[in-house]
Amino acid sequence: MALCPGWTSLVLLAGLALPAGCDGEAGTTDAPAGPSSSRAGASSTLPRSDEPHALDPADLSPDIDNRYLPLQPGTRWVYGEVDEQGQELRVVVTATAVTKAIANGVTARVVRDTVTQDDEVVEDTFDWFAQDSSGTVWYLGEDTAEFEDGELTTRSGSFEAGVDGAMAGVVMPGEPAVGMSFRQEYYEGVAEDSGEVLSLDEMADVPAGHFDDLLLTKDTDALEPEVLEYKLYSPGVGVVLTLDVSGGAGREELLAHTTVSPDVARAAGTTPLGRPYG
Repeated sequence: MALCPGWTSLVLLAGLALPAGCDGEAGTTDAPAGPSSSRAGASSTLPRSDEPHALDPADLSPDIDNRYLPLQPGTRWVYGEVDEQGQELRVVVTATAVTKAIANGVTARVVRDTVTQDDEVVEDTFDWFAQDSSGTVWYLGEDTAEFEDGELTTRSGSFEAGVDGAMAGVVMPGEPAVGMSFRQEYYEGVAEDSGEVLSLDEMADVPAGHFDDLLLTKDTDALEPEVLEYKLYSPGVGVVLTLDVSGGAGREELLAHTTVSPDVARAAGTTPLGRPYG
């Protein structure tokens, strides 16, 4: 994303109580088993690291209504971020009205993630998500671009499940339970993130308000083992707070949770990266 799965004490971090402590997937196969309420059983149904995990495209949909990560078209999240250099960034995430056919056969929802500094785009990304019949949300890859002074500098980090060995990962289980662990994305040497559910009853204050009953994950990156991130998800909203607790000092908090017009929701998924869309 490792801490032991059992915790008996709490530490206070940034005002938040935290526990201390394959190949391409093209082709139709059996759908993944649904998650279990038991920690060991639940984790065993979700892939980790580079474990092969066949997905049935017919079992996945771009219509995503997971309790902790609803991605209805037109929903917008606005975040304020302070990165490890202390720079203030604005992050606008829009669930678009557009879908994409992924190389592994899945049809995914396109979500636009635009980062600006002083109103200038520094990073712009199309992320691709789909939900299976158990309610689990899968991440299928991204098309990302970074900019400097309005000029494209790199598209490094882009990948697509089913291309060059890249595989889908789990962003949110359908029925999350404490102790569940899973890969979030896998493209060898490029994207090797993992997540673990630590708690289902946290709370946090952010500019968008006070949130209870939050799900807390611990996210790590095999390519940067010194990096550790905690992320909190609110039922019916999604991510409300992200804390970089190792490998950086970043903080990203929800400023607003709104909806945009159907025209803007479609433009968000069709306007080229780096260009304004409304």
